[in-house]
Amino acid sequence: MKFKLRYLIIGLAAAAFFTVMVIIPAISNRVPSNDISVTGNTGGNLNNQGLFCEQNGRVFFSNAYDHGCMYSMNADETDMKKMISSKVTNINADDNFVYYFMDSSSGGSGFGYVLRTFGIYRTKQNGKSTVCLLRDGCTSMQLAGDYLYYLRYNNKDYSNFYKIKTDKSENILISDELINPAACHNGIIYYNGTQKDHYLYALDTRTDAVSTIYKGNLWYPVYKDDYIYYMDVSSNYRLCRYSLVSNVVEVLTPDRVDAFNVGGSYIYYQKNDAKEPALMRMRLDGSEPEIVAMGNYQNINITSQYVYFNEFNNPTPVYHTPAEGPVYVDTFTAAEQAAVQ
Repeated sequence: MKFKLRYLIIGLAAAAFFTVMVIIPAISNRVPSNDISVTGNTGGNLNNQGLFCEQNGRVFFSNAYDHGCMYSMNADETDMKKMISSKVTNINADDNFVYYFMDSSSGGSGFGYVLRTFGIYRTKQNGKSTVCLLRDGCTSMQLAGDYLYYLRYNNKDYSNFYKIKTDKSENILISDELINPAACHNGIIYYNGTQKDHYLYALDTRTDAVSTIYKGNLWYPVYKDDYIYYMDVSSNYRLCRYSLVSNVVEVLTPDRVDAFNVGGSYIYYQKNDAKEPALMRMRLDGSEPEIVAMGNYQNINITSQYVYFNEFNNPTPVYHTPAEGPVYVDTFTAAEQAAVQ
């Protein structure tokens, strides 16, 4: 009887050990499937390096005051937390994970950063259980359903357009063309051609089939509410929008535009002017243009509550203004304070 009891105890202990060491980690690291409609970030943010990404009221961002390391905060800039100790860009998120391109050569410190670490990564929204999905260069990336569509880059040149599954099980070549996947809605990626023309194309991520939408001369398309906002290459990079419903083009401003982003009620854009350059904003239909800040600015990222930007070629200070309501430009002091704590 004692002999059987001893082996029973050993068997139960082995089963418990197997559960703790194998089954529980496997379950905790499982990547839930996304609906095809899930998109990782707005096209406007990703066209501006994807430095901010909001998901369910939580904002994940690259903190320029701390070498671009990833932090998270509430949309009102409270509850600031450091997540990743390396520079991140192209931030995407779903209900469970944050996806990003990381390059430790530009951020972090200590012995762990003597050797460069870079690639596409996935981490839980608390910054734990980080997984490298791909050790390679990436210049643009968008989450569409269960796949990250990305433009691969190596030391020689831009190379190919791929998709990698969020659980790392697949990495598939989609096209030899240089496709920017930033603009995505309901599983459809809208992009401009880069080789033969600058037409507007649509890639259906359900089948990866491509169709021609509009034979224009576009750059940096952004989707919002059945419109594609874009820079018109043929007319001095003025800002226009194309209706996916009526197939009508509207000119929103005659200004030459260096960069732009589309928020809830406003378009924010950098006006290129030799004498009076300025960060501007206007309504989605081009009405009520007004100055946000005089000068040259870049990295225009938008959350539900703020618009973030910095001076051209000066990563700090980072400025912000309310995304809606009156313009009030101030410095992003919460991020600066968090970086020195």
